[in-house]
Amino acid sequence: MLAHDPDWSLDLIVTLELAAASRHSDFVDLADAASQSGAELLRTLNSNNPETLRAIASANVDFIFVIGWSQICREDFMALKPDRIIGYHPAALPRLRGRAALPWTILLQEPITAGSLMWLGQGVDDGDLLDQQFFHVAPDETAETLYEKHQSALAQMLERSLAKIAIGDIARQPQDPRYATYAAKRTREDGLIDWNDSANAIDRLIRAVGKPYPGAFTFNKDDRFTIWRSSVLPSDRVHHAIAGQVVERSEDHFSVMTGGGLLRVHDWETASGKAPKQHAVLGGTGS
Repeated sequence: MLAHDPDWSLDLIVTLELAAASRHSDFVDLADAASQSGAELLRTLNSNNPETLRAIASANVDFIFVIGWSQICREDFMALKPDRIIGYHPAALPRLRGRAALPWTILLQEPITAGSLMWLGQGVDDGDLLDQQFFHVAPDETAETLYEKHQSALAQMLERSLAKIAIGDIARQPQDPRYATYAAKRTREDGLIDWNDSANAIDRLIRAVGKPYPGAFTFNKDDRFTIWRSSVLPSDRVHHAIAGQVVERSEDHFSVMTGGGLLRVHDWETASGKAPKQHAVLGGTGS
């Protein structure tokens, strides 16, 4: 958007070193974007290190946009362009400040969320709002579909916000701290399925941590088993089995007893490439 707006130029793109790309499941290499827009490309491991700060200062830009960057911008970074650093947060701020906002949106069953453009402040996602784009969260929303909705929201907000900033119309709406909530960091291991949970809760976890994230997982003995897509079966399907036990299977799916109802698994992958056998019991830690 910046590269194509006639009132703006994109002079520098700062992105992650390729050697560190595996740290982020949604990493995208921006080399092509830099080449197409004529921007200089700088790869770094830390946006707060002196070399990176000098490069940004030397670019002599009017505004800095921090989008899709998981590191906190420290004091020296913030001093580069005071009150002119814009960030994006994938939540309806001041709700869900912090980490892993997309998975938490699904896990908390948020019916409505938003993308938020904000002026970076001194705290965590607490800066004045520049713009927000609200949208509904579907009952069967996945991390992948929610990610796409945020991409669309960001594009729409940038289109209208860039035009306004270019003519000096700069919005700054303070956040109301009375409505603030905070989302904790989530790790790969938080995707471990507890089959004592209900089928609805497990399906929600699978949707929340699916692609582009590492996925929800269980174990078939010592074989790590990642589940990408599932559905909850009607409550009139009665099977007597323990939580985690495979009660039926076909070539393209299998069903597992949970602590509340049956979960049908449609898309999965395993370390061994083998699907679980009928009556196998999933769970444990693989050790």
